[in-house]
Amino acid sequence: MKRKSTITILMIILRVFKQSVFAELPSKFQKLIKQGLFTECQQSMRKELAKNLNLPALTRLELQFEIERLDRIKKDFTETRADIIPEIKKYIPEVNDILLSAWEQKRVLEFMIIDGQKRYFRLAVNNLFRIDPAAKKQNLAVLKEIHREQSSDENSFSLNRHVEQVLELAKKTHGKYIAPKRFRIKYTLTVNENVVPAGKIVRCWLPYPRERASHQTEIHFITSEPRYHIIADNHNYLQRTIYLEKIARQDGPTVFQVVFEYTGHAFYQSVTADDIQPYRMDEELSEFIAERPPHIVFTDELRELSARIVGDETNPFLIAKKIYEWVDSHIPWASAREYSTIRNISSYCYQNMHGDCGIQTLLFMTLCRLNGIPTKWQSGWTTVPGDPGIHDWGEMYFEPVGWLPVDVDHGLRESDNQNVRWFYFGNVDSYRLVVNDDYSQPLFPAKIHPRSETVDFQRGEVEWEGGNLYFDQWSYHFDVEYLD
Repeated sequence: MKRKSTITILMIILRVFKQSVFAELPSKFQKLIKQGLFTECQQSMRKELAKNLNLPALTRLELQFEIERLDRIKKDFTETRADIIPEIKKYIPEVNDILLSAWEQKRVLEFMIIDGQKRYFRLAVNNLFRIDPAAKKQNLAVLKEIHREQSSDENSFSLNRHVEQVLELAKKTHGKYIAPKRFRIKYTLTVNENVVPAGKIVRCWLPYPRERASHQTEIHFITSEPRYHIIADNHNYLQRTIYLEKIARQDGPTVFQVVFEYTGHAFYQSVTADDIQPYRMDEELSEFIAERPPHIVFTDELRELSARIVGDETNPFLIAKKIYEWVDSHIPWASAREYSTIRNISSYCYQNMHGDCGIQTLLFMTLCRLNGIPTKWQSGWTTVPGDPGIHDWGEMYFEPVGWLPVDVDHGLRESDNQNVRWFYFGNVDSYRLVVNDDYSQPLFPAKIHPRSETVDFQRGEVEWEGGNLYFDQWSYHFDVEYLD
């Protein structure tokens, strides 16, 4: 009986966090959130959970997660006016309330009203100088100096130079999967001391490479800490993990680590609009042109945007190319809020006109699907020398070519060579670690408590019997060794 109950709960959790993290809340709670009365709303939801013992299990889970979501927003929106003014003044001495108000209205200075107080996103000032053209221009001299210093080393890694080498190699070999690079990764996750009571088991999921024919191969597990581990099946789990457990000890961190090697290949295939044929849509492919709430929804505003971008174009390849170019020129990269706090990422991206790689990718995917072009998610890490980091991109499907990679964040390259300029529309470099071939997928073994990251999986997930451990309770470190 107990086993059946546990399985039922797990199935409900998977439904909540795979299909739709944000179900429709009762209007009384929605009203409080719109008014910015987060703490009052949380108290009201806790009373509902305590008093109404007949709440359906799914509704109970949704309310519990909404309480957690509001806490996560508070952790992202921490800055006051007194905090941001000195930072802005370093570059714009004449900053005043009129300028602040203008930036807020244009959504280039992100804020929320929380419990009656205006709170700015913790990275709002950094983003201001990435998003707003005028602010960016005033800070241009500083950015140029930083760029000059970074570019002074002739031996520093150049992504464009790597792309040029890939194109040259493709021309010589006529191959698609080329320029192999061998990597050794050491990934470490450290839970802060005394976060979990001594003697309790800490459960941890770390990113692990997916086996992808010809693209990501020769995956070799080296070691882990602790030694006992479970690696998720490559076929059944599209967000691939290595699972570890450890007992917490008093006054000391709990450290998890994995070391593995793999070979990554660049991909290049010369495709033109003339190569494209009408889709032969089957049941498997139709999944990738469908809406997928909450983050891929064909809203009226996105339909209108799509019509403006696409115009009278009918060739799927050229439609996707137009969408790619529009996102590249209109949606600047900016540091993002935690995805679990955003109700609809593609709409959020368009309404705010900025986003990080995953936010840009979900907007691109949504606009393509709206036009009947199959798209899907891919993510993990970039392993470029000197600047590895978490990264999201995607894939798009054309008949009869098949699935092609697409990286809207890397976008149009600064190059007179059109093959270099458009490289990331249909091709990919050698410096990737693919962990995920979809988003919001179940982990293995099943996670009991809500995930810290409900969409992506790159940093890891941690929990104990008392609940999930959020990002502020642990840290991670990613080391890359280049073996070739």
